[in-house]
Amino acid sequence: MTLQKVTIAVNGAPVTAEIEPRELLVHFLRDHVGTGTHIGCDTSQCGACLVRIDGETAKSCTVLAVQAQGHDVITIEGLGTPKELTPLQQAFMEAHGLQCGFCTPGMIFAGQALLDRVPNPTEEQVREALHGNLCRCTGYQNIVNAVLLAASRGYQAAGTSADSKEGLQ
Repeated sequence: MTLQKVTIAVNGAPVTAEIEPRELLVHFLRDHVGTGTHIGCDTSQCGACLVRIDGETAKSCTVLAVQAQGHDVITIEGLGTPKELTPLQQAFMEAHGLQCGFCTPGMIFAGQALLDRVPNPTEEQVREALHGNLCRCTGYQNIVNAVLLAASRGYQAAGTSADSKEGLQ
């Protein structure tokens, strides 16, 4: 198979690699960049692989890496640092919105996407926004509480881009 050269901005830094055209973005992020983007189900059902592409949330297991050529991708590592968490990450920590941590990046991106659209959601809206993400530890109530806590503090969007590009989801 012929390799294709791609350059994708990941967490603000350009990453160039020669890849097979069929390579999924989740594999590009893990294998060529070294992010902790999770592969959870191989069927796009669990949400563990969520990232932001040009400010829009996307399951990286449903996007070919070549489709992300020239786009800005934000992974969980691009949202905050251990010393300076985003407001939503801080709320997850305070509300015990994580247990094993496997679903946490996807839950944070799903929660962030909701709060970007609805700054003060109801519990029902939070549950609906998270429905495409699975928590194997069944920590859903604390995850919902974390999103509501961030909202109550006047959540501000993180990892978004005004230059949203279409056709990636």
